[in-house]
Amino acid sequence: MDDYKITWRAARVNAGYTLKEVSEITKKNMDLIRRYEKDSTDIPWALTNELLKLYKVPAEIIFFGRESDLIGNIKVFAIIS
Repeated sequence: MDDYKITWRAARVNAGYTLKEVSEITKKNMDLIRRYEKDSTDIPWALTNELLKLYKVPAEIIFFGRESDLIGNIKVFAIIS
């Protein structure tokens, strides 16, 4: 089975934060946070660490790359009874 991965946006939402709140806490522009949620290919290591601590998630479950690449590869499973 493939490793379980979530997007930065999913991590933020699961942690209960809005973009505005993350922007204020990290002292980064909201547009910058939004951009890294869409494509985290080049997210700086310092911001990565800060967000991992804020969201309380391990790096192993975060998908690094374009959000659309992960979402485009989601497999749909049907339960047949």
